[in-house]
Amino acid sequence: MAEYLRSDEVLACVHRIALTRGAPFNYIIPPLTPELERRRRAASEHRQDILEHIALLHPDTVTPTSADETSRLMREGCELILRPRLVRDEVGRRSASVHALVRVGRNGEFFAYSPILIKNHEVVETASTRRTLEGSLERLRPSEALYVDGYGTRSAVPMTRTGLALAQATRVLEALGHADPDARAGVVDRQGRLWWFDLATSSYPRFSLATYDRLHRERLDVLVGHEEWARHGGPYPTAPYWHRDCPDCPFREHCEERLEKLDDVSLVRFTSFSQQLLMREHGIETRAQLARLDPALARRARSKVLNPLEPHQPEEVLGRTIDKLDDLIYRARAFERGTSLRVVAPHEVGCPTADVEVDVDMESYDDATYLWGAHVSVQQPTEGVREGYHAFVEWGELSREAEATIFRDFWTWLTEIRRLCAEQGRTFAAYCFWAQAEDGAMNRAIEWPLADGPTPADLFSFRGATPPVWIDLHEQVKRQIQTEGPFGLKQLAVAAGFHWRDANPSGEASMLWYEVARHGDSPGALASRERIMEYNEDDCRATKALRDWLNGPARRLAHRDDPL
Repeated sequence: MAEYLRSDEVLACVHRIALTRGAPFNYIIPPLTPELERRRRAASEHRQDILEHIALLHPDTVTPTSADETSRLMREGCELILRPRLVRDEVGRRSASVHALVRVGRNGEFFAYSPILIKNHEVVETASTRRTLEGSLERLRPSEALYVDGYGTRSAVPMTRTGLALAQATRVLEALGHADPDARAGVVDRQGRLWWFDLATSSYPRFSLATYDRLHRERLDVLVGHEEWARHGGPYPTAPYWHRDCPDCPFREHCEERLEKLDDVSLVRFTSFSQQLLMREHGIETRAQLARLDPALARRARSKVLNPLEPHQPEEVLGRTIDKLDDLIYRARAFERGTSLRVVAPHEVGCPTADVEVDVDMESYDDATYLWGAHVSVQQPTEGVREGYHAFVEWGELSREAEATIFRDFWTWLTEIRRLCAEQGRTFAAYCFWAQAEDGAMNRAIEWPLADGPTPADLFSFRGATPPVWIDLHEQVKRQIQTEGPFGLKQLAVAAGFHWRDANPSGEASMLWYEVARHGDSPGALASRERIMEYNEDDCRATKALRDWLNGPARRLAHRDDPL
């Protein structure tokens, strides 16, 4: 029986695509993690809310119950079809799932449709020199959309996956005779904003039709190879390699065991499949081999003209093709040494200190912050300043006013500490890890102005003070330290010797705890509140531990350019 490529498999690991259709070993698919279940539930609820809103705005919309009915509605020219069920493309061996089809004109004798997906992720980001076409749920046709300056498409993986899913839907519609000739496709983001993309152009190289067609051909070959293996046996058509989806893959343990045993080069974060193939072609099959390449030679290769008649080092050839090959070499070296490495000289490693230091962390749920936590460290006695953990939290209804209120209380407390330091001639500094998150929460909180709350000018003054009093530890570490890949607080602080009290410390897990914590005063709710508070306190203490590590042991690390 022929297999078909699903929309969500266009960017997926080719080995996983094959294994899900039949593996050469026995396995049991593990249950979904609570975090992944929550992610899927949130996406489903968002999708349902948007579809219901669209149905209210467009009373004449139709929701078919079968693929045949969807085909009939398109033939008849139905203006808007919600939850369509598309017939599979038999020639291209692909299926598509979209959330809406909007009629955009005609394609020869057939009516033409543009697909729309509803996603619970961000689609655009601020980009001063770019613009993106924005429509609306009230006016769904792309011809009614307008360009919005200052926004560009995000390059994050979720958006790339979404764009490729739309490209697959466009090709399926093309096979059915109902594709938009201009290949326009839309995404409704987590804020309910509709964005349009022309997939036929090179404006969106990560998910253009040209990019999609290449990925589709690769995966179609996998399906054909797997069918040959299933019928006639022989070598399995794919082999394990590291992919960004590995952490959530049901085959992770099986693949990791084999890859680690081989010291496979794909384990160097964050390589793409094409980069891994190139390295293997040039004899670089392990992390150890990659770590022993010359990063300086790799950098020079970017602008070097190679003589085809002369022999060349692998770095010279690969450095022209693999962007930032030197970064991959450094990551491999960090793994080989079993520790992080310095990027700068020993005396340049460190983090600014102060007489009174405040490590800050916040917890949010559904784009609203319910907890601001801080851990105070006093290096010089300061009257009125108490060391230890302080929390400002709301366990009740998380309204915009409640979010603004707890931030006002936190800000008032922080401002008082700064005043006491100034009066007593003490220096002050506050720290966070990944200021983009905390700054975003602050900005959102003051959108609901309170008479005695902070203003935009207060935040601007705080962030722009000289010398700095608001220090992003992520930026400090990124400039000074080389890791084998991840730059998250959980990885860095553990490497610095810190350990969380919770066995499963993560921001996503804390959202599950919050769902229990906010429901009354039951024993389960109270236990979840305590768990969240301990987790938040540990996050604050982790940044302190990371600062202490930077100002001490990290200076004794080997430099990433030191030979192995």
